Amino acid sequence: MTPLVAKLLHLGCMVGWWIIRRPFARKTRRIALARNARDAREWALLSISTTGLGLIPLSYVLTGFPAFANQAFSPVRAWVGAVVFAAALALFQVTHKTLGRNWSVTLVVREGHALVTQGVYRYLRHPMYAAFWLWAVAQALLLQNWVAGPAGLIGFGTLYAFRIGREESLMRATFGADWDAYAARTWRVVPFLH
Repeated sequence: MTPLVAKLLHLGCMVGWWIIRRPFARKTRRIALARNARDAREWALLSISTTGLGLIPLSYVLTGFPAFANQAFSPVRAWVGAVVFAAALALFQVTHKTLGRNWSVTLVVREGHALVTQGVYRYLRHPMYAAFWLWAVAQALLLQNWVAGPAGLIGFGTLYAFRIGREESLMRATFGADWDAYAARTWRVVPFLH
């Protein structure tokens, strides 16, 4: 593994992420909203996350900037990053398929929205966030640069820290006791830890 191959793998995984998400975004766009928590804060958090997981690493992959922040390259670390990114993509795909029409990129509840508790949701309330955490870790391993590498952890970490409580409140307001019972028997993002 070389730095160029690591960058290309990261770019390929970003494209894979988009390919997985695109059909779900198109399908769910047409479904009416029952509850909408999209506000300036939500858009700001999405922008921060997109910058850390998308814009900064894409700029680094395409231009090499900021080269002054490059780390000594470790092929082993990059291979581990590739495996972690593959796991992230697999979890991302499974999560989207399980959610189906209930998926949204923002904090909304659609008409006919169901509380999904099967598949990977049997164990985790937020497996999509787990997939994003895996992406952020993979980015830090693949892009061995002090700016581009951890940008995903910082960007997505900011979104997660300021959004997870609001999302769970929205689910509680929508599903009431069913949500509370589900939340009591599942982990948020990491089995046996969180």
